[in-house]
Amino acid sequence: MSPKSILILRLSAIGDCCNALPVVRTLQATYPEAQISWVIGTTEHSLLEGADGIEFITLDKSRGIGGLLDLRNKLGGRRYDILLHMNASMRANLASMVINARRRVGFDKARARDYQWLFTTERIPAQANQHVVDGLFGFVEYLGISERTMRWDIPVSETDQQSATRLATKDVPICVISPCSSQRARNFRNWGIQRYIQLVSYLQETFGARVILTGAATPVEKNYGHQIVKACGADVSNLVGRTRLKELLAIIERADLLICPDSGPAHMATAVGTPVIGLYATSNRWRTGPYLSQHLVVDRYPEAVQAEFAKPVSELRWGQRVRDPAAMDLVAVDDVKAKVDEALGGGSTS
Repeated sequence: MSPKSILILRLSAIGDCCNALPVVRTLQATYPEAQISWVIGTTEHSLLEGADGIEFITLDKSRGIGGLLDLRNKLGGRRYDILLHMNASMRANLASMVINARRRVGFDKARARDYQWLFTTERIPAQANQHVVDGLFGFVEYLGISERTMRWDIPVSETDQQSATRLATKDVPICVISPCSSQRARNFRNWGIQRYIQLVSYLQETFGARVILTGAATPVEKNYGHQIVKACGADVSNLVGRTRLKELLAIIERADLLICPDSGPAHMATAVGTPVIGLYATSNRWRTGPYLSQHLVVDRYPEAVQAEFAKPVSELRWGQRVRDPAAMDLVAVDDVKAKVDEALGGGSTS
């Protein structure tokens, strides 16, 4: 029998929630009469808010136990036919404890980090070496669904669209650069400032491109924006720390190209069909790279793995991170320029 109610549990992060959205769209296409609900973090909800046919139930992760109690109150004792527990983390596991569901489906034991398998009663089949998107589609495949609906359709307000329109007034390529990844401990994904400066100069001189810098309002990211503008001139639009997520999505959608390391904007760009040049050395692009732009990834992960572990990628745990601060230096400026040429189709000085 078709389920009448399905609850998705995927709290974070921004990129992973973007990756999960076509899975939810597939459920909607298969079970058009089912009520689809999604327990999601407040930041991630600010991007996906308003997505058609989905009831979002937010969890404020910053409130700890208080957030879990709020979630329990929002659920109001409802019982769901199926819980799809797509978030293998202890916070998500605790959230699942206040969810009442007849079936509780999680990852196979190998991928069920933080003891997720203790909080579910069914597990999707084990699959090795999958991209995150394919791993999430394992949940609908477990339910017997084979045809995918690769649709995102994240709504953006007219106001946010207008902000993007103002930045795309010239008939030149629009290149968005989101230079930094999240500022977590030992998360060495950022490319060097001087390399970005060389790349921005190439975009300006070869393509006459309008370059837009984006990012969060952290000291590191603000410094990147300041240094790049200082070196490359006022023609670079520095929006670091100045955009809402939906506004950023509208800007990325208007762009001809996004350049970034392993970070949320790569998956936002995938959601709106914008090509992504991904800069990868400390994480495996075949697991977390831009799903529809793998041909544009500059990949130095195999070399970084060999340098740190003295082993090939095939002998490591799938998705093993490289924790060498110098690993991103393996990404050469000329290699990124070559991907720019491929994405923009040659250049002409303006």
